[in-house]
Amino acid sequence: MLQSPAETPYDLHFPVLGFPVRVSAWFWLGALFFGFSLARGLDRLFEDGSPGVLPLLLMWMACLLVSIVVHELGHALAFRRFGIESSIVLYHFGGLAIPERSSDFRGRSASSLSPIEDMIVGLSGPLLQMASGLLLWAIIKVSGYGLSFTGYYPMSIWPFDLIPGFTSGNSIDRPILYAVTVFYLFPSFLWALLNLIPVLPLDGGRICSALVRLNNGPMSLSFKISLATACLVAFYAYSNGDTYLAMMFALFGYNNYQMLDQYGGRRF
Repeated sequence: MLQSPAETPYDLHFPVLGFPVRVSAWFWLGALFFGFSLARGLDRLFEDGSPGVLPLLLMWMACLLVSIVVHELGHALAFRRFGIESSIVLYHFGGLAIPERSSDFRGRSASSLSPIEDMIVGLSGPLLQMASGLLLWAIIKVSGYGLSFTGYYPMSIWPFDLIPGFTSGNSIDRPILYAVTVFYLFPSFLWALLNLIPVLPLDGGRICSALVRLNNGPMSLSFKISLATACLVAFYAYSNGDTYLAMMFALFGYNNYQMLDQYGGRRF
């Protein structure tokens, strides 16, 4: 359902651990869309101590890029573990780890993965992304700070703030350190958890689909679960004023509704 955007002369290319990474020009527009209000809000909170909206926005883009590359690297490493090479693409919807159709390594393709292997691939991205967030948390803790952020405004990092000692420590009162911490933990925790919702084409949908296959269920069941879950999330998001999230999951729901036809599943 999610497709890699066409290449442009403005794309950024670089390798990570042997994986080709392409950052589409559309990625920066998406990052700007998601981060502008956050950067502007922090600029107002920091008042005279703020480095400015533009530097904050650039910090957000850098943190988002690293967090998403780490996420997709988790998928790519899992693919490699199962004999499949892949490339990474970042674009306005986030990122993709795109497996090669076959590999000289073992001659495998993504379609040949077992349900268990597919679940491991699906979990590896969010888990590595959250692990990177926990690494930042450990560095912050060693530096004597906590993650309560009461120096500016409370920020809950559920469910991690339920862990004893996770938020204890001195409040982060340095604007740049505060901004980098918020900018990195926000996608690394909250977006990673959002990605585990059982809705195709999210990682949670992939994991759910693998569980259906593991129990010899029809593919149409995966789309039905995705459709029902997407509708619930869209309704919840809309009820709470999150229009963008509601629209995104409504689109996911519509895509799964269409896919039911292709797999011969009854829609209702």
